[in-house]
Amino acid sequence: MPESAPKPAPGLPLPLPALMAAAWLVPGLGHLLLGRRSRAAVFAAVIVVAFVVGALLQGELMFPQSGDPLSYLAFIAGLGNGALFFVARFLGFGQGVVTSPSYEFGNTFLLTAGMMNLLLVLDTHDIAVGKKDW
Repeated sequence: MPESAPKPAPGLPLPLPALMAAAWLVPGLGHLLLGRRSRAAVFAAVIVVAFVVGALLQGELMFPQSGDPLSYLAFIAGLGNGALFFVARFLGFGQGVVTSPSYEFGNTFLLTAGMMNLLLVLDTHDIAVGKKDW
């Protein structure tokens, strides 16, 4: 049997690209706008706590460096934090202290928070287009 096309969720609060942009900028906002309040709160808390822990552990919000292809991937993962990335950079957090014993752990928390947020953007999309209803 052919697979039926997914049915969009009725009454999206925003157009799909705007909904996904909101989900990226503010962790949990996409789920909140779709009416999934408890999921939104849990996801936002997990991502914000991971981000703050990473910053407190002297992790670095990386920028691409020529000659280092993995730095581009780290930049995309860090940028996945959305507004947290820009606010932290503006306030001077996330500079990273390479000599700190916790530097690598901080990087791991920061990058993981960004990747989790990017996965939430995809989850928001799947809920919005009807591929996922729970």
